Amino acid sequence: MDLEISHAQFGVRPPVNKPIPEFLLEVGEEGLRELISNHYDAIKQSDIYHLFPQDDKEFEQAKVNSADFFIQICGGPAYFNRHRGAPRMVGRHAPFAIDAKARKRWLELYKPLLEELNNQGITETSLKSFWNYLDIFSIWMINTK
Repeated sequence: MDLEISHAQFGVRPPVNKPIPEFLLEVGEEGLRELISNHYDAIKQSDIYHLFPQDDKEFEQAKVNSADFFIQICGGPAYFNRHRGAPRMVGRHAPFAIDAKARKRWLELYKPLLEELNNQGITETSLKSFWNYLDIFSIWMINTK
């Protein structure tokens, strides 16, 4: 499966498309929560961990918040809105110095996890739609040259 990382130009926010509904149907809410949790576990061992909560309890809550967001974006219940209000993700990420290198690393940590889902029978079409969302959505989070 080819998961390319798009070039990110600082200050440019390209249009982003949400993942197709089939992605959540195939993965399921619990599967998506597991994907996000595994991604965060990989982050904790990476060079971008400093951008995430250092307190274990806060880090675990960040996993829940992120999973809630992605379930909502993928067409599931509006858990994020119920628990945290409107996403406003650019503003929520503003306190963290996110550059193109950190964005790229964040995406790279998703690749093996998505490839594993593909090996477990999640269709490439669904996975690519989720990847394409992550790829472009993450450009929006870059706030530091």
